[in-house]
Amino acid sequence: MNNDFDMPASPSIQDALSSAGQLLARRDDCSPLEATVLLAHALGVSRPSLHTHPEQPLGEAQRQLYFDLIKRRISGEPVAYLTGHREFWSLDLNVNSHTLIPRPETELVVELALQRIPPQGEFHIADLGTGSGAIALAIASERPQCHITATDLSPRALEVARGNAQHLEISNIAFRQGSWFTPFSDERFDLIVSNPPYVAEHDPHLTEGGLPAEPRQALVAGPTGLEMIGTIIREARRHLRTGAWLLIEHGYNQANPVTALFREAAYDRLHTWRDTADVERVSGGQHS
Repeated sequence: MNNDFDMPASPSIQDALSSAGQLLARRDDCSPLEATVLLAHALGVSRPSLHTHPEQPLGEAQRQLYFDLIKRRISGEPVAYLTGHREFWSLDLNVNSHTLIPRPETELVVELALQRIPPQGEFHIADLGTGSGAIALAIASERPQCHITATDLSPRALEVARGNAQHLEISNIAFRQGSWFTPFSDERFDLIVSNPPYVAEHDPHLTEGGLPAEPRQALVAGPTGLEMIGTIIREARRHLRTGAWLLIEHGYNQANPVTALFREAAYDRLHTWRDTADVERVSGGQHS
């Protein structure tokens, strides 16, 4: 591996960043900023501090750790898995290969949920397929009077979500293991949110970028990509109180079929919202 890097045995921070940046340029989905993010992680320092003393040399152990991370990144591992962290809604979340990496566009689900919850409201909310807990934790942090129940089929994902709640000191969430509504009996909620798997099983995007490294069960829904969304829309009605909303994130080209599923299930006030990239990303309906 050392032959991949044209630098002295004890490179400076500046040398290391320069060499790593050249290597990361080999992949179209890598950013030069990732060289800085991974070096800060390897050294256990903040990113700004790297630029304060660029002449500081790296020890051999630091050098090896850093370039091991760079090599793994070039092999396709997402930065979030390499560092174990991802920011979402200004929350520092721990993530690993058992959880989907939270995306910026998913913050739209949080925004729409908060618009429907009074600031001092004591809503009972369900987050289905919580993964790292991103949506549930964001809502809980903004509405501490609410009671959120977050579910996931994966016990290992729930372990990550519980750990995030603990280190963020967010206590108004209960976590339950199970598929969609199976952890509930006759419970009803004032709001249900979900970012379920919505990728078709043969979608070519599954082989691109960092997706091969992410848990397949958190991405793939079935032959069409709509299977799990359809299940949630149909089953949610018996768990929604009158006037309550169901909000679901979906794929960039799924707004029309998802809206049709809402309509077939007799929801009212159907609407689709666009994310910051102007992509139809979240659809929802109200139970009456």
